[in-house]
Amino acid sequence: MNIFKWMCTIFLGLFVLIVIVQNYSSFSQTVTFKINLLFFKWESPPVSLYLVSCITFCFGVVLTGFYSIFERFRLRREIKRLKKELSEKEKELVSLRNLPVSEEEVGGSDKGEKSSEEPITTN
Repeated sequence: MNIFKWMCTIFLGLFVLIVIVQNYSSFSQTVTFKINLLFFKWESPPVSLYLVSCITFCFGVVLTGFYSIFERFRLRREIKRLKKELSEKEKELVSLRNLPVSEEEVGGSDKGEKSSEEPITTN
């Protein structure tokens, strides 16, 4: 499975490299970003699309990293809770295994009395 992940990563990297090489002229164009609000106006200096795509990619990596960190903490809490629950169930199982066996009948009838029910026979 680990080899499969590496192969997918390599193929994805090659695909991205091919797209970048084939679209070099498009990526090297410069763009400016403008923000025009009622109380705030701003215009960025000209930047190439390479820089914009790299910044966007890095921003996505950071957001995914934060999400995975929080997910990891949540899963650790879940694992601790499940281990605690398992420990309690194991203690309960050990205590039930060590219960003394009694010779009383479960039905509550005395040994001297005969049951009024007759067994059912089939022909």
